[in-house]
Amino acid sequence: MKKILLFFALLSCCSSVAFSAANYKGNYSIDSFNKAKKLLERNVVYDQRTTIYCGVKFDEHKNTILPSGFESPVHPKRAGKIEWEHVVPAENLGQTFSEWRSGHPDCVDSKGKSFKGRKCAEKVNKEFRYMQSDMYNLYPAVGSVNADRGNKNFEAMAKSVPSKFGVCEMKIVGNKAEPPARAKGAVARTYKYMEYAYPRYQMSSAQRRLMDAWDKQYPVEQWECTRALRIERLQRNENPFVKEACVNKGMWR
Repeated sequence: MKKILLFFALLSCCSSVAFSAANYKGNYSIDSFNKAKKLLERNVVYDQRTTIYCGVKFDEHKNTILPSGFESPVHPKRAGKIEWEHVVPAENLGQTFSEWRSGHPDCVDSKGKSFKGRKCAEKVNKEFRYMQSDMYNLYPAVGSVNADRGNKNFEAMAKSVPSKFGVCEMKIVGNKAEPPARAKGAVARTYKYMEYAYPRYQMSSAQRRLMDAWDKQYPVEQWECTRALRIERLQRNENPFVKEACVNKGMWR
């Protein structure tokens, strides 16, 4: 009997699909990516429709208002709409789940073919659904910029490296990217939050040093504070890296 109880205890502890909100610091309220996007559109950015990287305005139908001099050599058709960007890429989060890497017995399509990746992790793992739906990690971005950034990690590049988006100073070269100065602080505090909230996700030591540097170099501004406050009320957990800085500056309102 003891062996049977031990077996089920281990199964509960180690199952990739099992999830408990006890002592959980991340999102545990919203497990739908589509719902998270709708909440952001209707309840968070309704009065501040501006993309994170390029500062491009967009309307209530997600149509972008591209400034003169904006270029989109790759994915030009996606430049006309905003998309919701995972600042910490969904793939970086998903690779920590066995369902993403190797699949799951329940991940079989209508033709009997097994599948893995994001679709599988989303189908069978509640923790992954919470992680990919975390609104602190979701920002509006010009669709073509979101597509080109993909799952590339952020790095600091030489000043001589040109932007491929014209007046938007978003740099993407090979498998790395660097956001404009206007976004670096928010990006850093998002990365630090995701590592804090979801221990299964860990930055490299080099990336952590970079995010610490950007966090100090580019302090919070009022919109970042307002956004975080609105998300906290909806999602019912906090981003302490934003909140503490905002409270200290009297900007938590």
